[in-house]
Amino acid sequence: MIESSNTNISVLIITLNEENQMQALLADLDFADEIIVVDSFSTDKTEAICKSFPKVKFFQNTFKNYPAQRNYAISLAQNDWILFLDADERLTPELKSEILETTQQKTTSIAFQFRRKFMFKHKVLHFSGCQNDKIFRLFHKGFATYATEKLVHEKLITNGKTAVFKNKLIHYSYPNYGSYKAKIIRYGELKAQEKFMQNDFPSILFQYLHPAYNFLFNYIVRLGFLDGKKGITICYLNAYSVFIRYKRLRILKMTLN
Repeated sequence: MIESSNTNISVLIITLNEENQMQALLADLDFADEIIVVDSFSTDKTEAICKSFPKVKFFQNTFKNYPAQRNYAISLAQNDWILFLDADERLTPELKSEILETTQQKTTSIAFQFRRKFMFKHKVLHFSGCQNDKIFRLFHKGFATYATEKLVHEKLITNGKTAVFKNKLIHYSYPNYGSYKAKIIRYGELKAQEKFMQNDFPSILFQYLHPAYNFLFNYIVRLGFLDGKKGITICYLNAYSVFIRYKRLRILKMTLN
């Protein structure tokens, strides 16, 4: 049972060139006791927008990888309860209420996973592998930290009981084809670095079969075909990220010779 005298919430956000998202996100965080933005030296208007909100504490830190950036943000927080949000995520009124009710009462859980509703060009993506998505977003900082060995799709290491919130987080992950393709290429390259560091070099056959399997699994088994054209797009791009992973890994492996 957590009986912290500090029930305040620190909202943490890591950013890079998020001028299109920050105004809407920050305007909706009136309930937060502290808002910390850790920016990777954006070249757009991200900094100016953040500093226009009096409650926001704006920091800049060189980006090494996602867990390092998130752990750095946690180190800046003054409150016990951490709510991590990405710039393209939005809270519903029902989810806000659930968050506040949880942090203000005694609870046996130290971390909470959020289910997410994915949006593709402002329309809901129902399938394509998104339907089972859950991610840690709220946790007590005394009992959780991000694993440093995973460079992307970072893993929160928890020391205690966890739970899942009832209400969903809205995720505008796919605003358009170009922006999502750029994101998944970055993810693929980071995943390649992660495998390189772990000395994990799958066979050439596996490297070519894995992208195909990824597409077919998401499109058929996870019912991506029911999402129509947007399902084809998302399943293709996710498979392309796997392809980029192994392409980059082969380049990195050449440096060992």
